[in-house]
Order: sequence, then C-alpha cells, then structure tokens
Amino acid sequence: MTDIKEIDLQAMQDAAEEACGLLKNLANRDRLLLLCQMTQGEYCVRELQEMLGIQQPTLSQQLGVLREQGLVDTRREGKQIYYNIASEEALAVMQVLYALFCNKSKGR
Repeated sequence: MTDIKEIDLQAMQDAAEEACGLLKNLANRDRLLLLCQMTQGEYCVRELQEMLGIQQPTLSQQLGVLREQGLVDTRREGKQIYYNIASEEALAVMQVLYALFCNKSKGR
C-alpha cells in the first residue's frame, strides 16, 4: 500500500518542477517585458517592438521561446501576427508582477 505522504510529496515535487520551468522562462528581461505588456491584451509584433524597444532578432527569438514553451498563442490577421498569453499560470503570475512592479512605475 502506498503511503499518502509519498503521493503528496511526488505531487509537490512535480508542481515545484513545473513552477521552476515557468520561473526560468520569466527570468529573462525581454521575455518578462513581453509577458508584462501582454497582461494588458493582445499585440502584434510591430506594436510590441515599438512599445518595448526590443529590436529584431531578439524580439523574434524571445517570442519564439515563449511560443515554444506554451506561454503565448499567436493569431494571424493578414500579414500581422498577434500574440497573447496562453498559460493561465503565467497570466496569474504576470498579473501579480504587473501590479507590484509595472503599474507602480506608471505612478512615478
């Protein structure tokens, strides 16, 4: 018979591994800026570049990482590709970070 504590420990270890993966993706300044902006809605590549000052090819590289990790979704409209946050966990973390850090800077 499996001990309940073993099951809970395994679940906690799995959850910690998943959280570490998310935090690892957020530990990059450009990805953090992109996700922080996307807490406010969906943006096309051009808008993100203009608003955040992240130049190509860095912008494309970091958007690719976010897409590869399942943190953002894309939608094509004509020649424009729009990005939005796809991960509920990432959105929840980013909303807290936005409230603590990004929103605070607007009041300065």
